[in-house]
Amino acid sequence: MPSDQIILLVLLLFVFVFLIWGRWRYDLVAFVALILAIISGVVPKEAAFSGFGHPATIIIALVLIVSRGLSISGAIELVARQVGRLAGSLRSHIAAMAGISALLSAVMNNVAALALLMPVDIQAANKAKRSPALTLMPLSFASILGGMITMIGTPPNIIIAEFREQTSGGGFGMFDFTPVGLVCATVGVAYVALIGWRLIPDARRQHDASKELLDISGYLTELHVPADSPAIGLRVRDLDQIAEENDVLVAGLVRRGARLAGRARWTEIRKGDILVIESGPEALDGFVGAMKLKFRGGDEPASLMNNDDTSLLEVVVPQGARIAGRTARSLQLQYRHDVTLLGVSRQGRQFRDRVRRLEIEAGDILLLFGPRNRLHEISTWLGVLPLAQRGVELIQRHKAILAAGLFALAILLASLELIYLPVALAAVVALYALFNIVPSRQIYESVEWSVIVLLGSMIPIGAALESSGGTAMLASLITGFAEGYSPMVVLTLLMIITMTLSDVMNNTATAIIAAPIAVDIADRLQVSPDPFLMAVAVAASCAFLTPIGHKNNTLIMGPGGYRFGDYWRMGLPLELLVIVVSIPTILWVWPL
Repeated sequence: MPSDQIILLVLLLFVFVFLIWGRWRYDLVAFVALILAIISGVVPKEAAFSGFGHPATIIIALVLIVSRGLSISGAIELVARQVGRLAGSLRSHIAAMAGISALLSAVMNNVAALALLMPVDIQAANKAKRSPALTLMPLSFASILGGMITMIGTPPNIIIAEFREQTSGGGFGMFDFTPVGLVCATVGVAYVALIGWRLIPDARRQHDASKELLDISGYLTELHVPADSPAIGLRVRDLDQIAEENDVLVAGLVRRGARLAGRARWTEIRKGDILVIESGPEALDGFVGAMKLKFRGGDEPASLMNNDDTSLLEVVVPQGARIAGRTARSLQLQYRHDVTLLGVSRQGRQFRDRVRRLEIEAGDILLLFGPRNRLHEISTWLGVLPLAQRGVELIQRHKAILAAGLFALAILLASLELIYLPVALAAVVALYALFNIVPSRQIYESVEWSVIVLLGSMIPIGAALESSGGTAMLASLITGFAEGYSPMVVLTLLMIITMTLSDVMNNTATAIIAAPIAVDIADRLQVSPDPFLMAVAVAASCAFLTPIGHKNNTLIMGPGGYRFGDYWRMGLPLELLVIVVSIPTILWVWPL
């Protein structure tokens, strides 16, 4: 085996291991692998950063911005709300929400589609007084399935289309994925609505993780400042050291029934003031004794929570969020932003003590408390997604028709090959900015830069593996294993291997690695590469066994209170079902 192949395979093994480990961000892992490939010489310096200008990278960035425009224009929200109202029974609700999730994911980023529909689904669960665990997993799986329907629905489809453009001189069109993707999505949605939700463990159906987190009694306490308290004359911020020593946090100051929002930390404490303390029950006594404070009475700080200036907000932490891998203390949420982290829910387990020192993970639910007019701004800064309906002020419903019309026109022109797809999407982004559908400050915020870095880093490595003969070697191993069997068996084997990789790796990285192997296998079998590329596109999107294979599965983990081992119960039959229906459909639409 040539040295270049050995180095590249070792680098891919490095990427594979560290992506599964999850300790490092996937974009950092990919970028480190790229730098090592450049230093070792297996990726030429001229091609070092070619991935960042690759059409697939550009298209994905533009789709993310367009998705933001469709979201904040209200075009998607209006549809989702109408569908939510139509649903009656649990089964019909799942069918309706899963169906709209799949359709939305076909024309926009499927992570954005799920983020829009999750609050609608959770609100419906609250009204029906049932656990959202029954409906969130079907919703997530449906959004993943819907991404297969069009080229822009999911990154693997974009990567496969552009790879075919480079290898055969003609890429897949916008709706070339539709026949296979639509069959998989239709069968998959029917499965999750009729059977899949019944496979969710009974333990997850019995409780609502987010509702339990909202029960703030026991860790938000109002303390009265009597005349002999040593706190009198000090500023609130002067209490930080003794509060830290006792593992409590001063969350606010109430004077004459009104919270002093925004200026409390610089306010001098007076007799009769009320200090709002966030802490676990065990930590409170030491602080009360040191400051000679008195419990005000009552389980909840009513004067604080009824104040129009303050509010609670539940948010879920996606992969790549600013707060992921960090603590509230390191971000100085309370000190800099007057926002307090009150609690964390992780896989159904509630954390209330020492939450400021808890390292936040993707999938966690956070309960934030602070000024009402700043909570959404801070949640955006943290990179987290609210689990409640967004405020009316964030939606520009009068621009919904304009946003949807511009996008539909761009897709039509690109489908008719009158305009190159990246140019059409770029024009939509420019018009969204011109009409202020997406405010200029949000254009760059809309791009998920971690995905861009992942793509830009993996594309040169994938190209180097192909040019070095590494993909041919891997293709030889697969065809050798299935020697003597028909191409359909080899196609099925490739799909199973790709699907397995996607369950533990990022689907974008999986598609980049598997696409050239698919073409090499087709060349060895002397058949058309198209069915093999389609099989990779479908399989790379099918990550239903774990919460780490797809971001949507991570997003629902906290709100649903799911555990790592819950996903395969519904996901394994779905993956088998996708294989059973997709292979014949692929061979019918794209003959060997």
